[in-house]
Amino acid sequence: MKAIRMHSRGGPELLAYEDAPKPALQPGDALVRVIATSITKTELTWDETYIDCDGRPRIPTIPGHEFSGVVDAVTPDVAGVKAGDAVYALSSFCRNGSAAEYIAIRSADLAPKPRTVSFEQAAAVPLAGLTAWQALFDHAQLQKGQRVLIHGGAGGVGTYAVQLASWKDAEVITTASAENHDFLRELGASEVIDYTRERFEETAEDVDVVLDTIGGETQQRSWGILRRGGILISIVSPVSAEKAASLGLRSAFFIVEPKRSQLIELGRLIDAGTLRVIVGAALPLEKAREAFVAGHVRGKIVLQVAATESAKA
Repeated sequence: MKAIRMHSRGGPELLAYEDAPKPALQPGDALVRVIATSITKTELTWDETYIDCDGRPRIPTIPGHEFSGVVDAVTPDVAGVKAGDAVYALSSFCRNGSAAEYIAIRSADLAPKPRTVSFEQAAAVPLAGLTAWQALFDHAQLQKGQRVLIHGGAGGVGTYAVQLASWKDAEVITTASAENHDFLRELGASEVIDYTRERFEETAEDVDVVLDTIGGETQQRSWGILRRGGILISIVSPVSAEKAASLGLRSAFFIVEPKRSQLIELGRLIDAGTLRVIVGAALPLEKAREAFVAGHVRGKIVLQVAATESAKA
């Protein structure tokens, strides 16, 4: 099969489009023919990209962990998933990824692909959509009427977080450059702060939830806008529990996990027209280097692995 691989740890310049062996299945696995995959630019810096689940080095390695495709085969012990099923999923970070023509994945992590979107659009959902869902609902326990500030609203996670918080009838504030303000209001933001012209802490106050997708100085400046009992959640770097406690606040840092039930719920929202999927750019698999070095885009960048016609079972 064709795949994007890295033969040593490093940056996008080391990504190679080449032949690779088709992945072997473990008990409980499915082999999926990948139609499209999405990339996360920071994944080339993650330890899990280069280490197997048992701690052994994984070189060469295949990046990409959110994808859509068609089930090609399953192991004899698998039930509920069969060859020919159109699926999408977030795969384990400590196994080879989906920037390839085939991926081996735990069958329990596969969910039916949303019916109303293309394979390319479906591939842009799992990692970013699950991250937004788990941040807002599992960790923040977001409730109707609460105020939430989402940093980087036009990004991959941000576009889903804005829509999901709005769906929950929260008051949504987000940060973005001026060209994305109307776009984010269409997604459900009630207030958009231009981070290039004003400091968000001078505008936002009495916020119940801050979702930090930026880290660094932005994370530190976020403490002051939270009301007592509020929570600062980061998906990029650890948050000080001691500082949170000293301010009467809560904190959380987490790494998204595959979850079929949540993907099914996201799929329902997509098919109902409640959740829009934002694909900023789509490139062929062999252009993976360009995808990893591309500038800011709305939503996610998708790699097209196979022609849509080949998705037909």
